[in-house]
Amino acid sequence: MRSELLPVVWAAVTVGLYLLAHRLHRHHARLWTSPLLLTWACCFALALALHASYRNYLRGTHWLLALLGPATMAFAMPIFEQRQLIRRHWPVLLAGVLTGSTLGFGSSWLFARWLGLSTGQCLSMLPRSVTTPFALDFARKVGGTPELTATCVVVTGLLGASLGQWLVSWLPLRSAFARGALFGMGAHTVGTAKARELGELEGSVAGLTMVLAGLCCLLAAPVLVWLR
Repeated sequence: MRSELLPVVWAAVTVGLYLLAHRLHRHHARLWTSPLLLTWACCFALALALHASYRNYLRGTHWLLALLGPATMAFAMPIFEQRQLIRRHWPVLLAGVLTGSTLGFGSSWLFARWLGLSTGQCLSMLPRSVTTPFALDFARKVGGTPELTATCVVVTGLLGASLGQWLVSWLPLRSAFARGALFGMGAHTVGTAKARELGELEGSVAGLTMVLAGLCCLLAAPVLVWLR
């Protein structure tokens, strides 16, 4: 195959696999059928089988990363739609987001250090509990590796959504506000989708918590750069 056609092929393969995974997940909603996980795993396996480089893959799919810019701007909508909720519960939201973000950053740093990773790799893992557009922007600003960050975000979201279901049934969380915040803070986008299955309020709170956590992450980036 001509080398100039490879980027086009990778783009078509990625989009095609995502659409197939999305259809499969609609009929068989399981952790392993999640489009985020299944598309990533299939592309990774295909790249290994064909001995393809990440550079060639990125040449064809860079436009997908460019779409994260508009996606980030779209996150302003939940804040506007839930402005009444913010006015009523802003102290609780602020305390929860700051506490959750601090715990997320701290646990990520300690775990990465325990694994013996470099400083750059540790910084890449810090925003694992933040949704992808914010996490990638954070990684670029602090000198991390966006590709590693994206992988950590996906794994955290899938595991967080799965464990969140168990925690909701085990913990005495009678408040829809608390259940939504749990999913939004612990599993970002995937958790928000799972929270919407519990109820409209849970989904709204999860989405709002996810966005506020992302903003908190971006505000922390300049501080970390200065400390380095």
